[in-house]
Amino acid sequence: MIAPYKQRGARFAALLASVALAGCATMAPKYERPVTPVSESFPVGAAYGDVASTGEESAADIGWKDFFADPLLHQLVEKSLTNNRDLRVAALNVEAARARYRVQRSELLPTLSVGAEGTAQKLPSDLFYNRRQYQVGAAVSAWELDLWGRIRSLSDQAREAYFAVEENRTAAQLSLVAEVANAYLTLRADQAMLRLSQDTLATQKTSYDLTNQLVEVGNIAKLDLRRTEVALRTAEADVATYTRLAAQDRNALALLLGEPLSPDLATQLDNATTLPDGIVTSKIPAGLPSDLLTRRPDIRAAEHSLKGANASIGAARAAFFPTITLTGSGGTASSSLDDLFTSGSGAWSFMPRINLPIFNGGALRANLEQAKVQKSIEIATYEKAIQTAFREVSDGLAGQRTFDDQIKAEQSREAASGAAYKLSEQRFKEGEDSNLALLDAQRAHYGSQQALVRARLARLSNLINLYKALGGGWTAQSIAAGLDQAPSTRQ
Repeated sequence: MIAPYKQRGARFAALLASVALAGCATMAPKYERPVTPVSESFPVGAAYGDVASTGEESAADIGWKDFFADPLLHQLVEKSLTNNRDLRVAALNVEAARARYRVQRSELLPTLSVGAEGTAQKLPSDLFYNRRQYQVGAAVSAWELDLWGRIRSLSDQAREAYFAVEENRTAAQLSLVAEVANAYLTLRADQAMLRLSQDTLATQKTSYDLTNQLVEVGNIAKLDLRRTEVALRTAEADVATYTRLAAQDRNALALLLGEPLSPDLATQLDNATTLPDGIVTSKIPAGLPSDLLTRRPDIRAAEHSLKGANASIGAARAAFFPTITLTGSGGTASSSLDDLFTSGSGAWSFMPRINLPIFNGGALRANLEQAKVQKSIEIATYEKAIQTAFREVSDGLAGQRTFDDQIKAEQSREAASGAAYKLSEQRFKEGEDSNLALLDAQRAHYGSQQALVRARLARLSNLINLYKALGGGWTAQSIAAGLDQAPSTRQ
């Protein structure tokens, strides 16, 4: 009775040794992060003003509720994060990638199953004797010993692919927050332009009626009436244009929200006919270019893809070496169901198999070469992601100060054109100016008002895009300085 237990202990020890062998390191090359292909600091010059790169704070730590100073915009962003279909698909892709990783990782462990079967057979006596067989046992089917790290490399590749998809979901959230904010501001800008065009249309109608009366009494030539009509028709066209654009902006916003606008939201949006400068934070800390490596989810995703390609090289290298698979079973067997669990009915089988590649037409070498080329592609993609991020931040910093200067100039121009229009209107009533001078003053004032709205929209959009480019928008609440709660780079 002792010998069988010794045999079982020896087999168990052999199994443990196999598991230990399977836990060896992979043949993947050591990963080294590529050198950052951008400058160590952001550009300086007239366009950037006194913008300084400091590592003390980061825009990524500013929650979007603190960045956007508009309660209505807060509601819109919250609804989009809950209902937007693109973000929902991105989240489901993360779940699918996690499942694929778990499937690949499970190949590191043997597959153990328990089964029972019975066989009853009857043949002619001159061919074979009648036979019955019953057996119950556990079996391990074709478990590959990962001696060279092939399976572990594939598991590492699947894990990095899962991390990359997870980072892409975060990037999708950042993009969604920025898109909702830009769509909301565009709607407000178009509604402001609509209200402006409606006011201008009312003024032009009054001017046209007055000019028509003067033409009828012979005080003004018909040419002045036609000029006034041109201004009137232009205002009518603008009203139609901005009515259409405002409706389309609402449709775009509803798509981003993932649900129809509620009556309450629709009413609040109807009343949002101005575009204040203080809707978003005006000063955004730029941080250091090196911060982009850890703050931008698209860069982190590109690096995970690069690590996955690096792991694929290990799998391709391991494919050149022999593969050993184990298949075995153990249990009881008997020709009689009554004797199935009696003493002496034990049965087991052990079938190791080794496969050594000798000639495969160069497929293994080509597969390794493909893995190396794919890694080179991922390196270029990673570097391009960094360069794109650097460019986006630099563009945003260039606009941060210059748009402020532009807004000041546009405000001064709008005030000057408004004063000129009032003076021209007064001089026209007193007979000192012609109708043409009044029309020119009206046109200049209307154009300066439109330019001011466009400049405000461009400035706000630039701030939002800079916030996104610096990795902001992943959290609703701001992260206190010094707390390591920002998205971490998985190593």
